[in-house]
Amino acid sequence: MTHSHSASSSARGRSRAFKFLGALAFGSLLIAYPGCDPEPTPEPPPIRVQILAFNDFHGNLEAPTGSNGRIATTGSDGGTVDVNAGGAAFLAHHLQQLRAENPEYTVVVSAGDLIGASPLVSGIFHDEPTIEVMNMMGLDLNSVGNHEFDEGATELLRMQNGGCHPVDGCLASTSFTGAKFKFLSANVFTDVAARKTLLPAYDIREFQGVKVAFIGMTLEGTPLIVSPSGVKGLTFQDEADTVNALIPELKQQGVEAIVVIIHEGGVQPGRYDDCNGISGPIKDIVERLDDEVDVVASGHTHQAYNCVIDGKRVTSAASYGRLITDIDLVLDPVSRDVVETTARNVIVTRDTVQPTVDGFVKEIVSKAAPQRDRIIGNTTGELKAPVRPIPAGSSGESTLGNLVADAMLAATRDPQTGGAVIAFQNPGGVRADINAGDITFGEVFSVQPFANNLVTLTITGAQIDTLLEQQFQPSGTSVLQVSRGFSFSWSASAPRGSKVDPASITFNGVTIDPAASYRVTVNNFMASGGDGYAVLTEGKDPLTGPIDVDALDAYLRTSSPVSPPALGRITLLP
Repeated sequence: MTHSHSASSSARGRSRAFKFLGALAFGSLLIAYPGCDPEPTPEPPPIRVQILAFNDFHGNLEAPTGSNGRIATTGSDGGTVDVNAGGAAFLAHHLQQLRAENPEYTVVVSAGDLIGASPLVSGIFHDEPTIEVMNMMGLDLNSVGNHEFDEGATELLRMQNGGCHPVDGCLASTSFTGAKFKFLSANVFTDVAARKTLLPAYDIREFQGVKVAFIGMTLEGTPLIVSPSGVKGLTFQDEADTVNALIPELKQQGVEAIVVIIHEGGVQPGRYDDCNGISGPIKDIVERLDDEVDVVASGHTHQAYNCVIDGKRVTSAASYGRLITDIDLVLDPVSRDVVETTARNVIVTRDTVQPTVDGFVKEIVSKAAPQRDRIIGNTTGELKAPVRPIPAGSSGESTLGNLVADAMLAATRDPQTGGAVIAFQNPGGVRADINAGDITFGEVFSVQPFANNLVTLTITGAQIDTLLEQQFQPSGTSVLQVSRGFSFSWSASAPRGSKVDPASITFNGVTIDPAASYRVTVNNFMASGGDGYAVLTEGKDPLTGPIDVDALDAYLRTSSPVSPPALGRITLLP
């Protein structure tokens, strides 16, 4: 357990620290009076260990753009100043510089979503280039996030162990050796009764005989936000309970210093190195963790914070490689525990590149460029993706969401491809805006990077009503994007289960008939119950269609120039 982080040290920590200091003082007295015999052995000096943490890299090999490539800081006048940040070659340089401060005792960790939902440069190569770059950077440990499961558990294991993709082969190079670093996940089980995990639960590092355990933790809610088929047979358990159950096992191995690397997070409204009113799941998890835990490096929410919660250091480094959290542990060589932690979030400024990583990224960009830069259409105005979480007063509808749903319907409207009349798109599957003007395939790929197949199935009007109510989960609201001709209204103040007025659900101006059947198109993630849309698993006569990004590509080719679709398909009621 951490002895001192800040002014909020635990009583047990203060007591042990006083004993440590007292022993030093007593030794000094004996040395001062040589008549006291025998002379005591000097206390060994404390051991300093450096942890360099980041999270939610999402395959951003190139410097991210727009708001995703900036960090807000405070200027000399007290106002906000945005600093350009991120990019693999710059991240590698900063890691190298920070590691040089304590080269023998540094561990580099990632708190998940290292890959998945990646830009085209990494994504079209199944994220193999990101793994290669992380090998070059000297990443030691990655706690598996939800997006590592985007292509399923088998593909995740390939990322660790290597080997070419079973369908596409090795695209980025002639071979793929896999990650030199370790993937960790303590709470994802292949056999709960036998406590058998898909990946190692933890890794123990030793510094001058003192052991430090790093426990990896995956978002418990992962099965709700990835394709269920990809995690079939796996059980995701509570994060805090899983950590606490491991403490006795670690202590039996002589471990007193414990670091949790978790893909779950929180939110705070302050600057990148602040902790102003931290809220969200991470707060509850940390407060339930055993007091033996010293540090929690977190992620998932793409937020930045540097906190002490319940006596534990808790950090997060935003996303896309824009920040590195530099955490320093002071270990007592006698008690083998942590006596102090300090941390700071460091901006990954774009001043200097690491040459090896820079050269590799440029090579991959060159290979991807013909695909990325191919112009497939144009738009007369900016197409905005759905905003999450939904801003107050917004219905959740977006111009790009409307366009994507229209493209899904166009790709499956023919009886030969499904005979769909309505299309629904989950907002989490629309990942980026499209700027006005020419549209490249790279932009389209950024919008839909998951390569989900479209699935057309038959459901009743009553099931459509249920589907719309399933937009409102305890974990949050996720308003579906809908195709032209379909509309509904929902109330923010109504209770869950009654938020959508059935009379407002219309198709081509006619109220949906609860008893009638309708052919609807969704993506395979939704069709298998993803995002909590369980009613879609009851659909009949499923027909698998094209990949979503290909459907959008085809739609833009045939419909350009496109104008941002008018809003009004979804109405927010008081």
